[in-house]
Amino acid sequence: MSTFTDPQILNATQAWLTSVIIGYNICPFAKREWDRGSIYFTVSRQTDIEICLEHLIQECERLDSDDGIETTLLIYPDAFAAFDDYLNYLNIAEQLLIEQGYEGIYQLASFHPEYCFEGTALDDPANYTNRSPYPMLHLLREASIERAVAAYPHPEDIPERNIELTRALGLAKMQALLAACYQTGQ
Repeated sequence: MSTFTDPQILNATQAWLTSVIIGYNICPFAKREWDRGSIYFTVSRQTDIEICLEHLIQECERLDSDDGIETTLLIYPDAFAAFDDYLNYLNIAEQLLIEQGYEGIYQLASFHPEYCFEGTALDDPANYTNRSPYPMLHLLREASIERAVAAYPHPEDIPERNIELTRALGLAKMQALLAACYQTGQ
């Protein structure tokens, strides 16, 4: 269980978003939404998978009813600490979106403090493109992704650029950036 308050968790998450994801242009589409105030953040203290899944669907329903929200970050400070548990939850969550008729409407991006891409070493700085202060799901509107990608030159180059960037910055720098986010939250 996290000893931090919800505001501290939100501060750490927002610091990560602005200093790492936006600051290093890991996601070239995030700054626009941050500046517009269209990113919704929600902290779930639940540890029960069923309740977490219910919350995910509630957030889909929030997006259904509020066009002012472009994307949602669901933050789980007390659940899914083990990366394998998180991946299991992610798989169930993706299946639930399909079952609930949200396939093609919303998509999930995944972030976790121990994120490790298949085939990479645990200490590969490239993993930090998806390492976050807390386990979280990023709920995105598919139509918005399609529009953003269509307007961006060579979007297929983004992952490789991020790998090169994080490796050039190095493991110590990426670890320090993430650690600073925790400090901001306190």
